[in-house]
Amino acid sequence: MSEQNHPRARQHLGMLLHKLTKELPAPLAGFTQLHKGAMSAGALSKQTKELIALGIAISTNCDGCIAWHVHDALRAGAARPEILETIGVALMMGGGPAAIYGCEALEALEQFETQLAEERAAQGMET
Repeated sequence: MSEQNHPRARQHLGMLLHKLTKELPAPLAGFTQLHKGAMSAGALSKQTKELIALGIAISTNCDGCIAWHVHDALRAGAARPEILETIGVALMMGGGPAAIYGCEALEALEQFETQLAEERAAQGMET
């Protein structure tokens, strides 16, 4: 693992996102609107949403997102212990979603295989 300067990485990402917005204005405008809507305070505070985003960033191994959401969680008022606990939950969950979604994928595979077999059997009966 290389040492990364996360503040510099976040700043660089911000610059790149700005450049990408100029190159792809419509998609990035949509993403910006989505981000603002999802992260604004509602039933959950902005701080809570930033901690959730950080946990997801950790569990999906996104360095840029980690830098972004640690920064924004702190700016939203998250304290060090809250961020540390978020890291702990993300560590616990890192393997869990893959196992759960693996089971979902297996179930979908079995269902689609059954559907395909039924369609083939129906076609065989028609001919």
